[in-house]
Amino acid sequence: MAIIDFGGTKETVVTRQEFPMARARKVLKNETIAIIGYGVQGPAQGLNLRDNGFNVIVGQAKSFKRDWDRAVADGWVPGKTLFDIEEAVQKGTIIQMLVSDAAQRAIWPNVKKNLKPGDAIYFSHGFSIAYCKQTGVIPPKNVDVIMVAPKGSGTSVRRNFLTGAGINSSFAVGQDATGRAEDRCLAVGIGIGSGYLFPTTFQHEVFSDLTGERGVLMGALAGIMEAQYEVLRAHGHSPSEAFNETVEELTQSLIRLVDENGMDWMYSNCSATAQRGALDWKPKFRKAVLPVFKDLYSRVKTGKECTRVLTACGAPNYQVQLQKELSEIHNSEMWQAGAAVRALRPKEPAKAIAKGTKGVAGRQAN
Repeated sequence: MAIIDFGGTKETVVTRQEFPMARARKVLKNETIAIIGYGVQGPAQGLNLRDNGFNVIVGQAKSFKRDWDRAVADGWVPGKTLFDIEEAVQKGTIIQMLVSDAAQRAIWPNVKKNLKPGDAIYFSHGFSIAYCKQTGVIPPKNVDVIMVAPKGSGTSVRRNFLTGAGINSSFAVGQDATGRAEDRCLAVGIGIGSGYLFPTTFQHEVFSDLTGERGVLMGALAGIMEAQYEVLRAHGHSPSEAFNETVEELTQSLIRLVDENGMDWMYSNCSATAQRGALDWKPKFRKAVLPVFKDLYSRVKTGKECTRVLTACGAPNYQVQLQKELSEIHNSEMWQAGAAVRALRPKEPAKAIAKGTKGVAGRQAN
């Protein structure tokens, strides 16, 4: 394992150099990895593992026709590499629980009764284990309990794998029944294409993940975009102008600079006017949202968000309600403007004037 200095705090991480693919294949050479659920993470992790030469099967309820048909389209063969959930658990030795958190609670009784001594039960989210009193997901003592949590959606896991970039993941061992739990965990983590893996616990992973999704990554991001767009439109700015200043410039230019070299570097490569304004207003936004984040973390830690997820996502009409909420976003003026703006993007992006200047040239003249 490598020791990395993260801004003055040293952490131990596992890279592909410390745990190469050859070692992962050796660790898992006698294992059958059963992907349970072919919805979001299932296709990405399953295909990546298969492409890397591991023995993989898929367990998917045939009643979910869309997911079953997608598995067939991806080359999983019914009766050979594609089974119903119970049969896949029986055949597998590492059981990857990749259905939704609410669905994990529903299928757990059938999964549990088909586990064998020495199996590993694998998660990509700490939810079911961290909130076991609410989910009822309590593995027997004779199986390994492991987690690899990619820091991205299934789409990103697959896309990054195909480009060779990989995606960073956290990992945890919740129970080591065989003495091989960590090796199995890291081997699968490398097998699904992780760039590097950093240690966590099931509880820490779910607390940080639920906070991040509801906060900066999705909830807060969408909320502040809507607020800024609304203010600009109220003051007479066109939909195109409001969208470009709120979303397009962030996603097509500035966030890429943050990705390349950090926030300070992005600030340094914007105009003096933008730079000064960002530095002045950053503390105000931080002060405004800090109480919201404290409330959010408290709700995650006390299990209130868990209750909300299980209650809402487990409701019989959830998919109908979900589509209604997503349609409201899709049909809003801001995201209709976004669709129009995306359609106008050049098919062949112009080459950057120099390395590191993509998307910044227009700002330099301000």
